[in-house]
Amino acid sequence: MERAISWENNVSHALGRAAETNLPVLLFFHNPDCPGCRKMAAMTYPDKDVIAFVESSFIPLRIPYNAKPYADDFKIRGTPTLITLGPDKREHHRTVGFLAPEALIASGLLGIGKYHFDNDRYREALDRFDKVAENYPQSDSAAEAFYMRGMTLYKSSGERRSLKEAYEILTGRYPDSEWARRAYPYRLL
Repeated sequence: MERAISWENNVSHALGRAAETNLPVLLFFHNPDCPGCRKMAAMTYPDKDVIAFVESSFIPLRIPYNAKPYADDFKIRGTPTLITLGPDKREHHRTVGFLAPEALIASGLLGIGKYHFDNDRYREALDRFDKVAENYPQSDSAAEAFYMRGMTLYKSSGERRSLKEAYEILTGRYPDSEWARRAYPYRLL
């Protein structure tokens, strides 16, 4: 029998499990008519690495894109939408659109890193940002991971040079990225 992600479908239950386990929720808003959702169901979610990653790192929750009040609460405008949530229902990261297996893992690691960063758990955040940078440097999540890595090092140590180093990495590897532009002021540090 093939393994599959064990998706929760009850928001309250998933948030309760997240609080008990200290894991973030991976909230997947899906639409059966959405080609990206169907492609992720056929290609991404059955991937053994994705299954292992999601089940060990998140409380996976799948609900319809039009489920009320959640679709309104999270301002769902397109699918597939994946949101990393804390047990308090606070959003930490969001992606909209199809993600291949490696892209989902990179985005998930970024989301977990941001979840830890937002909760002042800098060591855990840094670990996730480093994994994105080391294992998925060509992913769409990599530039943001380097930016967040610099922010995490700065917040945890007070060392301003961490911000300048992030700027230098971003302009060297991802010069056209939004994250290089956001780090531009740090060149002066």
